[in-house]
Amino acid sequence: MSIDAFHRCTGVAAAMLRPNIDTDAIIPSREMKRVSKVGLGEGLFAGERYLAAETREPSPDFVLNQPEYRDCCILLAGPNFGCGSSREHAVWALKEFGIRAIVAPSFGAIFANNCVRNGLLPVTLAQAQVEDVADWVLDAPANNHVTIDLDLQRLVAGAISVTFEVDAGARQMLLNGLDAIALTQTRWNQIADFDRKRRESHPWLYQQESSMP
Repeated sequence: MSIDAFHRCTGVAAAMLRPNIDTDAIIPSREMKRVSKVGLGEGLFAGERYLAAETREPSPDFVLNQPEYRDCCILLAGPNFGCGSSREHAVWALKEFGIRAIVAPSFGAIFANNCVRNGLLPVTLAQAQVEDVADWVLDAPANNHVTIDLDLQRLVAGAISVTFEVDAGARQMLLNGLDAIALTQTRWNQIADFDRKRRESHPWLYQQESSMP
């Protein structure tokens, strides 16, 4: 199965720098009633985004509701973003809303893996660097666009230019638009070669298989 490949993203960045934003804050459990991924973006940050969940009246104080952040594709976050439960719905909601990359000092481990497997790039930078980018964006949010280049592993925000590290396997998946199954399928030749050698060196393991009708 393929996912959206990620090479380069340039656009509006919104800051939510408080620590420990968990997956229940990203999408509350009450918003997870759909049988598909479609529509989950409506429930993104529902606890903060709406004055009342029932009426869906937008809260004017919530950053993603403000006009200058309407086309946000990059989220600047605090430490331990995506902690809590392992719900993959959090990533699906972010992606449907239009977020392509999240920049934070650290991530919940399962959440970061879910991001990669769905074509969303988690970028880890030092907290001071994230705060510097957020301060620059805040001067003119609609105009001060951030660029994240996965090919170069570099983030650029005005005069700020920093490199970031990405796990080699995660980088391959994102650049080529591969989920975990598709990544495995790129290695069919190695798998077949291993299977052949295993059968030659341990034939007794396959005796029952060969005797089956």
